[in-house]
Amino acid sequence: MSNFPDLGPHGPLYLLIAGVVAIMVLARRIPLLGRMLSFAVTAGAIVIVTLLVAERAQFDPMFARVAQRFSLGGQQVVGKEMRVPIASDGHFWVRVKLGTNSGGIERRMLVDSGATLTAISADTAQQAGIEPNATVMPVTMQTANGAVQAQTATLSELRIGNVVARDLPVVVSPAFGDMNVLGMNFLSRLKSWRVEDGVLVLVPHNPQTAS
Repeated sequence: MSNFPDLGPHGPLYLLIAGVVAIMVLARRIPLLGRMLSFAVTAGAIVIVTLLVAERAQFDPMFARVAQRFSLGGQQVVGKEMRVPIASDGHFWVRVKLGTNSGGIERRMLVDSGATLTAISADTAQQAGIEPNATVMPVTMQTANGAVQAQTATLSELRIGNVVARDLPVVVSPAFGDMNVLGMNFLSRLKSWRVEDGVLVLVPHNPQTAS
């Protein structure tokens, strides 16, 4: 029988806290150890906060703005290329500005080379001022949830860093929920695109000033 008490499922955490307290007490008696410990704790805290911000940026707009400001784990312009690292879910997500500077909105979009057209949710279309074409018959699209009806529209401008596409045909439907997808009709406008070492590389014909 073990002589150690059962600390429950949080036992490792309790032991870690006890260990940190013991080291801090010891550090007060040895100044050099105290300085080394302070440096290690500070460096560790910076690494943890950086990882947390980069991870949460995929789901929270506030963290996304922080990550973008400090270039943490997100897309960035390198030379003439737009580079997007793969997300923890195994997909490529990009921060996109839809519409012109005066009336544009920012959204997170999934890059899907298997999608023929760029798909915009009804809510995103409304906020970006994208008007579906009422004179054109709705199109039927096959999604993971089956066939859905979508209206066609034209997006005046789509911007990802130094990549800009204008007058881009899109489909709009409430059936998309809050999902926005960049399809092949966007990717085909690029000079080239590729995936290398877990990074999506977008190369525009005419790189623009990154916004």
